[in-house]
Amino acid sequence: MAPIMTVVAIFVIWAGMANAQDAPKAPPSDAHGTGSMAGMQMSKPTVRSTALTITFADKTATWSPEAFAALPHVTLTAFNEHAKANQTYSGVPIMALLKPLGVPDKPHGKDLRLYLLAEGTDGYGVVFAVAEVNPDIHAGTAIVADSMDGKSIGDDGAFKLVLEGEKRPARWVRNLVSIKVKSAD
Repeated sequence: MAPIMTVVAIFVIWAGMANAQDAPKAPPSDAHGTGSMAGMQMSKPTVRSTALTITFADKTATWSPEAFAALPHVTLTAFNEHAKANQTYSGVPIMALLKPLGVPDKPHGKDLRLYLLAEGTDGYGVVFAVAEVNPDIHAGTAIVADSMDGKSIGDDGAFKLVLEGEKRPARWVRNLVSIKVKSAD
């Protein structure tokens, strides 16, 4: 019996290798060009964000870096797993930017179906339930930052979405250019 089992095991391993070799290969990436893949060339060149547009229903607000700098700011310190360091960001809480457009600051019922799509200049996008960025519901702070450690964000553009309490910064968006609030109806 043992020789038959060995032949079967070798066939299974060989078949798996053959299928793996025939499978299309995706280029390695960590989806946002950070971490171990930082030195690899991305499909889109880095374009610095220069304005932030936020939309909800039929309302839109666009912020230049100068107008944004005049808004009341908060500071948060978050551990950046890619940089292996604590970083201190200054920016505006996301809810402070959404509320003037009519996004409820105390959501309930159908309001809890609202989500936001945040996108960078490179097309990188992340989704959050509005409850995740709302201090009335969620303990972590979510900001649109315009400075880090007291300096311009630099290559991360004029705006960067940063969340306190994330295990790794996969949902942080550098070179942030838009936040769209939608409903999951």
